[in-house]
Amino acid sequence: MFLIFGNPVSHSKSPLMHNYFFKKEEINECYGRYCLEDGSKIIEKFKELKIKGANVTVPHKEWAYKLADEVRGIAKEIGAVNTLVKEGEKIIGYNTDALGFLEAIKEFEYKKPLIIGAGGTAKALSLVLPESDILNRSKNRLEYFKKKAKNTFTWDDIDKFDYDLIINTTSAGLNDENLPAPEEIINKLFSNAKYAVDVIYGKETPFLKKAKEFNLKIKSGLDMLVYQGVLAMELFLGKKLEREKVAKLYFEILR
Repeated sequence: MFLIFGNPVSHSKSPLMHNYFFKKEEINECYGRYCLEDGSKIIEKFKELKIKGANVTVPHKEWAYKLADEVRGIAKEIGAVNTLVKEGEKIIGYNTDALGFLEAIKEFEYKKPLIIGAGGTAKALSLVLPESDILNRSKNRLEYFKKKAKNTFTWDDIDKFDYDLIINTTSAGLNDENLPAPEEIINKLFSNAKYAVDVIYGKETPFLKKAKEFNLKIKSGLDMLVYQGVLAMELFLGKKLEREKVAKLYFEILR
């Protein structure tokens, strides 16, 4: 059995995706949800439930990173784990978010990305997009990126607008009609851009609506969700999959 840990977690599409895959591929497994209130108990609960693997969503990714027996790959740099897998007596932590994002945008031909936001997702994406700059409302959360020698801007001091890929990693537009930055800034960015990606899924955000007005090619967080899920399934099953085939199945059930 596999599941997703989070709080809240009832909205997660992961069970729908993965159970559909198991059914189509005639794999005798199931995938559920577990609302975990105390992130410090994540490994304890993993063992108690006797599961083989789990995805981890907010707000427990940092706890999973701290408490996994071993952390591999890009998760070590990000400091956050979104996939836990039992290997022998150990529980190993991975992060498929950032690499899933790269899979999702692989057909985009971009040179200069701008990441809006400075949270965990922004940190993850900045590692797989080394040429990216960062825009955030306030300065205090930009220190991490400055230490990584990133160009950083706030709403008050941004003076560069020549980016071809604009990525929103903030929650703006999730439960409101807000843009992730003032409209004047977004308009200037979109005037030069070719692509816009929002990590939010399940609705067309104001950010993506605005991008359409500028005729940009867009992707929502659904693409990232699907491809990080494909990579997580490879870890769960311990083998390489035909990624496009699996992604097609996931899109089939989600759209």
